[in-house]
Amino acid sequence: MQSQSKVRELCRVHGLAATHQRVIIYRAVTARPGHYSPEDVYNLVRRQIPSISLATVYKNLKTFVAHGMLRELHPGAGPLRVDPTLERHHHLVCTRCGAVRDVASSWLVPVRARRPAPRGFRVREFKVDALGLCRKCARKRSPRSRS
Repeated sequence: MQSQSKVRELCRVHGLAATHQRVIIYRAVTARPGHYSPEDVYNLVRRQIPSISLATVYKNLKTFVAHGMLRELHPGAGPLRVDPTLERHHHLVCTRCGAVRDVASSWLVPVRARRPAPRGFRVREFKVDALGLCRKCARKRSPRSRS
């Protein structure tokens, strides 16, 4: 977990006021690896700030994403989830339970487009979400296979 002073400095570098709520929210997201929804963060943060609202958590997570302090995930076009890992990487996404796991960019051969992007669009990077079943879900029998 990053210290409060490091989070305050990070906010300053990104042109944000380092409010008490922002510091607590950012520290909650970066305390351990994971891909958190606003509800997950809210449940962690309200232990320290009981009066905080879910809307405040959403707003601050979106602000952190907009300023490059967190990355936004789009696994299966589901609800907002944030990722504290800023290095380039890809994700394995379980289509049954929604679990998300990071995988290094080196796991894939470099992704390249076969032809230029549509007119006027400039590609900066590719992100890959590999969809499938996590180990836990793969071990479970599917509902269709039960007789």
